[in-house]
Amino acid sequence: MKHLLLLVLLVFSAQGQAVEIQGRVFEDRNGNKLLDQEEEGIPKVTVSDQVNTTATDQDGYFSLTTGGDFPYVFISQPSGYVGVWYYQKASEVNFPLRKSAPQQHFTFIHASDTHVESVMLPRMNRFRELADSKGAQFIIITGDLIKDALRANEDTAREYFELYVAEIKKFKTPVYSAVGNHDIFGIERDKSLVSTEHPLYGKKMYRHYLGPNYYSFNFGGVHFVAVDGVDYQNLYYFGGVDALQLKWLEADLQPLPSGTPVITFNHIPFVSPGFSFRNFDAHAFYGPRLLDQNGTLKHRDIVYNFQKVRDVIGGRPYPLALAGHYHAAQEGSIAGDETLFAQTSAITGPDPFQYHGLAVRSGFTLYEVKDRKVVSSEFIPLDLP
Repeated sequence: MKHLLLLVLLVFSAQGQAVEIQGRVFEDRNGNKLLDQEEEGIPKVTVSDQVNTTATDQDGYFSLTTGGDFPYVFISQPSGYVGVWYYQKASEVNFPLRKSAPQQHFTFIHASDTHVESVMLPRMNRFRELADSKGAQFIIITGDLIKDALRANEDTAREYFELYVAEIKKFKTPVYSAVGNHDIFGIERDKSLVSTEHPLYGKKMYRHYLGPNYYSFNFGGVHFVAVDGVDYQNLYYFGGVDALQLKWLEADLQPLPSGTPVITFNHIPFVSPGFSFRNFDAHAFYGPRLLDQNGTLKHRDIVYNFQKVRDVIGGRPYPLALAGHYHAAQEGSIAGDETLFAQTSAITGPDPFQYHGLAVRSGFTLYEVKDRKVVSSEFIPLDLP
């Protein structure tokens, strides 16, 4: 029955019919997740379906015309509130939010490359134990969430995703995920033997289990954006942000008051000093390192059109761009630009391992934000073999 419902949803979405979604974003004072008469709406909350964007009025009501094959409607969670931020599309969708503890001074965790499978559970348990002990307000995991969906059949990929979803529910704090190359289902068809016509092909399986593959939320006056920086050509993934997402990003950022800091998080990095160690030779199993992008060869493991993302962000404060993929913690910057490009290490093992003569440790990074400024960071090793 679960698979039948999924197919019905995908068929309906694929028809591209324009549907009007109405609803309200409201303060759920009694915590029953129902819109009660005495509960007030929350104004100026951005609502989207990954293509179209609108905002709630002074009473928290919205109306969104939607179509296409994106199955969700979601909000950019406003500062000062927490709650469920996405639902499947329906004619009426209400978002119950509750007020949070003060957010002027908070910490959050950046982890990546969990590569969840059954043998990884001790590492996930250790990660959760350490993360919960730090008292952070939320966790960001920047992709390669599961062992692999690129080369897996449907049953195997589903098993990994279901295991990941079960694991992140165990954390004490909200977990915000971003899509990685290993989370894209079946595209290496010579290995997965999955058809391009499969209803979960590509990023549809990710969306089925984890919701929108790009979105945003606000916390403590900081605007966090989950960027989908993974695209694919034929059999191969590459780092890139498509035109539809760039248009969405522009609409998502437009309502922000000037001076609102933006922090992005995605899997394949925008800037990565470490990849300068790697050569451009094709690998017999993983394929070419370089792919043609509009007539120019570009490295697959860097978001080739980051400048377009940077142009959309414009002059807004942009202190931090988070990523994973490299499996080693590193930081980089561009001369004359305030942005710190930070990749954290991998949760997956082995720990440590040698890379170009360097001992790489498994772990995650804890960030501290005060009055909308990133004031400190600390790498936390897992200390597991």
